Amino acid sequence: MLECKNITKTFGTFKALDDVSVTIPEGKIFGLLGPNGAGKTTLIRIINRITIPTAGEVILNGKHVSDEDVRAIGYLPEERGLFKKMKVGEQSLYLARLKGMSTAAATAELKKWFIRFGIQSWWDKKVEELSKGMAQKVQFITTVLHKPQLLILDEPFSGFDPVNAQMIRDEIIRMRDEGTTIILSTHNMESVEELCDNIALINKSHLVVTGGTDAIRREYGTNQVEVLYRSGEAIPQGTSYVIFSDEAQKEGRRAVLNVAAGSSSRDVLGELIRLADVYSYRELIPRMNDIFIKLVTGK
Repeated sequence: MLECKNITKTFGTFKALDDVSVTIPEGKIFGLLGPNGAGKTTLIRIINRITIPTAGEVILNGKHVSDEDVRAIGYLPEERGLFKKMKVGEQSLYLARLKGMSTAAATAELKKWFIRFGIQSWWDKKVEELSKGMAQKVQFITTVLHKPQLLILDEPFSGFDPVNAQMIRDEIIRMRDEGTTIILSTHNMESVEELCDNIALINKSHLVVTGGTDAIRREYGTNQVEVLYRSGEAIPQGTSYVIFSDEAQKEGRRAVLNVAAGSSSRDVLGELIRLADVYSYRELIPRMNDIFIKLVTGK
């Protein structure tokens, strides 16, 4: 759906992005990751045409993105920005009208969203009367109200308690399932694993890695497995595995094994079941948080 080709952006002598290319598939959640100052927000602003790239191009649905295309994009920036003196309902209608909705259509959709989020009583409240989390609910609604085909969310869970964060997650998944393409920029690696189909990681203005989330996790794996088994004694070394660690647990023992090159889980289990009563076996695939730290710091 969206292609960013060889994007470079300079501000004077500072290069915010250096030849970055990413492809964002339609109807998926795409994680845009990186440490503070890596260039993520600059790329998002280029997609939204808030700023123009020094070099490169952005292709949306097969053609160069235009100012008119921005109406089909929903953008929730990390820096929240509601007018504090305006009433919630009045401001929500105003923002919907900016996206091309009629007053009648916007009012009808807002009522549905306000009921869904349980905030019907907020219509005549001023934004300055709301807590940070309450204001973010309103801004999330105004971002998705016009049913954008491309939704860009920058740290959408910031400031929410666990209950409301889960509510936002559920809405993101629902919109994805209904065909919305979503770019999710976040430092919350648990959310990345839970939500993102694909990711791109930018560090120091450069694209470090991009691809499917599961494929990347497996690529950076160490080919280790965890085995839980009932026995008073440690299992011996095998031909299809090397014991990395083996320790006593309440219900037996827990071993971490390095699978030998050319061996499969079938080979390892075939050996183990002749040695012990195995009740759990799983691959140890690294978490996105560990991969993020490794790629950014080298550690």
